[in-house]
Amino acid sequence: MTPPQIQRYMSKISGPLMDRIDIQIDVPAVPYKELANSRAAESSETIRARVVEARDKQLRRFDEDHIYTNAQMGPRHIRKFCVLTPDCEKIMENAVTKLGFSARGYDRILKVARTVADLEGSENLQSKHLSEAVQYRTLDRNLWI
Repeated sequence: MTPPQIQRYMSKISGPLMDRIDIQIDVPAVPYKELANSRAAESSETIRARVVEARDKQLRRFDEDHIYTNAQMGPRHIRKFCVLTPDCEKIMENAVTKLGFSARGYDRILKVARTVADLEGSENLQSKHLSEAVQYRTLDRNLWI
């Protein structure tokens, strides 16, 4: 598909629907040279162990609230477990004002950032976690205008 065709298609999807999708990324085709590269990548077992540990951390975090994942956090949980440093506040302000994220998009970014931090084993949200989470919203409607 050409970029104008993609843009026409994306414009048909409503903003509120896109807001409900946590991770929205464009995945371009991988060039052959990268596919053929014999460089060692992180093993599936290593990745699996990190994911299992992050999931266990979330289960412990929400044990008393009867929820199981960061994606299920409500506003009270977000305020408690997604505390923003001044640097993080600046990233989120830019995400809302310059990229046009909605309040729902803001919450989704925080939940994904909390998961990124959990996968890294970090107790606190850092600017790199929020920056990564913002990057996972590349298909958000205002980025296509």
